[in-house]
Amino acid sequence: MNSIDSVTLEVADPEAAARFYTDAFGLDRSRVRVRGSEEPTSGFRGFTLSLVVSQPGNVDALHRAALDSGATSLKPAEKSLWGYGGVVQAPDGTIWQLATSSKKNTGPVTREVDEIVLLLGVEDVKATRQFYVERGLTVGKSFGGKYVEFATGPDTVKLSLYKRRALAKVAGVPADGTGSHRLAVTSPVGPFTDPDGFVWEAAGQ
Repeated sequence: MNSIDSVTLEVADPEAAARFYTDAFGLDRSRVRVRGSEEPTSGFRGFTLSLVVSQPGNVDALHRAALDSGATSLKPAEKSLWGYGGVVQAPDGTIWQLATSSKKNTGPVTREVDEIVLLLGVEDVKATRQFYVERGLTVGKSFGGKYVEFATGPDTVKLSLYKRRALAKVAGVPADGTGSHRLAVTSPVGPFTDPDGFVWEAAGQ
């Protein structure tokens, strides 16, 4: 199955960013990587990353660890119609959603992450969906021109598409932004640049 092997965040200080992601989230560096970049960027970068966990206590643990490690809270962790979650912004500027579909704890609290999801904010969901289908990705769920979720192989990063303004609202930030996305996606289907300027690199680069 074609899917995302890893994402690379382009940051001003790679050592500090790598330390943050280890301390705050305990992330596998083979899935979320960092590298130096001085590319200009401002405002919303057009994407978020989500850490999906099994219960609210795990969301709280990740949220607290992120803030303790230097992140900024964009939305406090709280219950919603779909479950429980909050949003933080890492010191490097990347926005992270911390979420679970469960509304109550069912076991010991951990910071174990079940799934990493890359949500791209795009101008035309249907057109971008077709772009990715033509490059070998398989649609898992689709809600017209609002949201698309692609099927994911084991131990990979899930890809979803959302309207840019809607994603910014979910993240709790203004939708305006300019410059580099500061993101590269590694996948067997690369290399290419999608209609919204997101760069995909070939696996093994």
